[in-house]
Amino acid sequence: MDIQAAANALLVAEKTKEAISPFTSTHEQITADDAYGIQLQVIQSKLDQGATVKGMKIGLTSKAMQEMLNVYTPDYGHILDTMVFDENQPVDPSQFIHPRVEFEIAFVLKEDLNGPNVTLEDVYKATDYVVPAIEIIDSRIKDWKIKFEDTVADNGSSAGAILGDKKTAIGEVDLASVEMRAYKNEELFDTATGEAVLGNPANAVVWLANELSKYDISLKKGQFVLAGALSRAVDVVDGDYYEADFGALGKVSASFAKVGVVK
Repeated sequence: MDIQAAANALLVAEKTKEAISPFTSTHEQITADDAYGIQLQVIQSKLDQGATVKGMKIGLTSKAMQEMLNVYTPDYGHILDTMVFDENQPVDPSQFIHPRVEFEIAFVLKEDLNGPNVTLEDVYKATDYVVPAIEIIDSRIKDWKIKFEDTVADNGSSAGAILGDKKTAIGEVDLASVEMRAYKNEELFDTATGEAVLGNPANAVVWLANELSKYDISLKKGQFVLAGALSRAVDVVDGDYYEADFGALGKVSASFAKVGVVK
């Protein structure tokens, strides 16, 4: 398939807020390699315009999401500086098409991680600290009717990241047993533990570092990795306020309001 044309279609969809038909419905032969090729072309276009890579996101780490898309491997996307938001400033939801939020643990690196032989021990050694995080996801594919190749091409359906400010040394906490309580407009609506992410969110970072090596990409010192959602994604509308309490890891929040509108 035409990788450049597909990348251009996604870029236009993001700019105009007009979603496109799934690639899997118009290009029956699209492969995972094609999809990652499209993603990398989209990211390169943005880098050429001055953006920088601040981190990576991992998706499809839960059994529920894998079963929904009938795939049994995670995927990944890039987080650019233009996609990082401050939890103290409202995010304008009108800049997205159909935004949702997920609640995750983020790993901030103090050393590079170069696959393909990265181990769990390597991830622990390379991690400076972990923080609670919210990922804003969005789909440039119409009505979220996505299959694996669609979300991969669309940068893992990523649209933004918000990091909490409490920094915890990775050796000070059992990531698998971390409990997360999620609130929407101050009402509890979901709970989960770190174990939901491949048994331990650090396992997701191992997977990512090794998977990226197929494309000669490394995780870099100073970058962060969103290790995957602990629970289901939730739709966002104007006026929503979300907070996730990760216990010993601290809290992270996100508020959504259109520019110029005071709630």
